[in-house]
Amino acid sequence: MVTSRNNVGAVTVQHDWEYVTKKGFKYRQKADLDTYRKGVLLPREALDKNFAEKVYHLFLRGDYDTSVFQAFKEVEIRVRKKAKLTNCDYGVDLMRKAFNVENGKLSKKSLAKSERQAMSDLFAGSIGLFKNPSSHRDIKLDDPSEAAEIILFANYLLRLIG
Repeated sequence: MVTSRNNVGAVTVQHDWEYVTKKGFKYRQKADLDTYRKGVLLPREALDKNFAEKVYHLFLRGDYDTSVFQAFKEVEIRVRKKAKLTNCDYGVDLMRKAFNVENGKLSKKSLAKSERQAMSDLFAGSIGLFKNPSSHRDIKLDDPSEAAEIILFANYLLRLIG
């Protein structure tokens, strides 16, 4: 007897017969199945709890550009708060100030100067690449895998600042 499952475990095939499993009945409608597939790309439990509350629902409904924007907006907000800077500090300049290799409040003095500079570049570059463009114009991001990877990267940046 040959048994196989599709990529979501919703249909079992035995010989030439197919039948819908209990899990398959749960995802009867295409929208439900699409939501399940997207959720597999971006597992909620892998995300920071507060971060997930702001980003995950946007991702599931297919609003990828907004979910990425919101992810990096959250990075910006947390960096500002952690570095005790003001709302007048934002964007790339905020990151450069918070991670300044000489006196940035989030610059890790235990790292070599070149690594502190790399950290500054990493945060400033990510805001410049993933948040700023969508702040100023429509960005077409329609690949759920790419959006999930970018959101997971933002989540990692949050982990770096603690």
